[in-house]
Amino acid sequence: MKKIGILFGQENTFPQAFVDRVNSKKVKGIQAEFVKVEEVKQAIPTDYAVIIDRISQDVPFYRAYLKNAAICGTAVINNPFWWSADEKFFNNCLSEKVGVPVPKTVLLPSKQMPDDTNGNSFRNLAFMDWNKIYDYLGGFPFYMKPYAGGGWKNVYKVNNEQELFDAYNETGQLVMMLQEEIKFESYFRCYCIGGKHVKIMHYEPRNPHHLRYQANHDVSDEMMALMEEYVLRLNAALGYDFNTVELAIRDGVPYAIDFCNPAPDADKNSVGEENFEWVVETAANYAIEVAKKWKPTKNNLTWGSFIKNSSAGKMITPENATKKKAKVAGPRRATTV
Repeated sequence: MKKIGILFGQENTFPQAFVDRVNSKKVKGIQAEFVKVEEVKQAIPTDYAVIIDRISQDVPFYRAYLKNAAICGTAVINNPFWWSADEKFFNNCLSEKVGVPVPKTVLLPSKQMPDDTNGNSFRNLAFMDWNKIYDYLGGFPFYMKPYAGGGWKNVYKVNNEQELFDAYNETGQLVMMLQEEIKFESYFRCYCIGGKHVKIMHYEPRNPHHLRYQANHDVSDEMMALMEEYVLRLNAALGYDFNTVELAIRDGVPYAIDFCNPAPDADKNSVGEENFEWVVETAANYAIEVAKKWKPTKNNLTWGSFIKNSSAGKMITPENATKKKAKVAGPRRATTV
């Protein structure tokens, strides 16, 4: 029996629906359940062919458990080694290399020195000319956010220099990014599962949380196709099996705003019934697909085209980022419920 497990934390609607959906398909030799973590012994395989990870970003113990499972053959979705390595500033750099527009961004050193360092630890760090940064980013307002953060924690919109320094003074040892504001006409949140299944959801981040998916943006089929291509390209480069990409359209150009979400919101009460149904069904089908291909004697992780090109001594480009075509959900003009 090949077991598919889901490892999760405080969320309620998606994990049970996922397990029920996999089991309802009655695929011979495949069964889904909640992961049960007992004694974690090094280099000992788990009972799971596939694990869907929804919580290890918040629980280091689970991250170590998943790496041990992966090195022993479990297909972990998403790859816990890659998720431990990437961060938002690097992802922005990668996005530019694969031809997906992103906001102009500058990396800032932490306001406070890290523990066990002193002034001598930063002798290579030159004085920052703030005016050069302002000119590069195009002038206020800016967004300041952690270079490796998530969940909208420690995110600031700063409208002038005083607000910038007031916010910066609150960030302690966090390494921050300063980013130009994209004043968008329309905004989309796009699921990508298995690097090939795309669901473009109309989204309005300026609405209250429970109303953000109740949007209806009027864009062309050509723009929808371009967004699909960008979503595929980013996920192929990153090697994510389960992710969301947020795209903000300004002057006819979709900018990738947030595309490092390997445990994205899948709660029925926020994403809505139609989007929830798509995520549950697609995730279940993909997990079954991975389980069918699983072999205990091979590495069953997904590695993105950035890693694959790097190992071959190649720079990643828009041309070699992805070769997959999207399997898009529904009509391109479909709205959410």
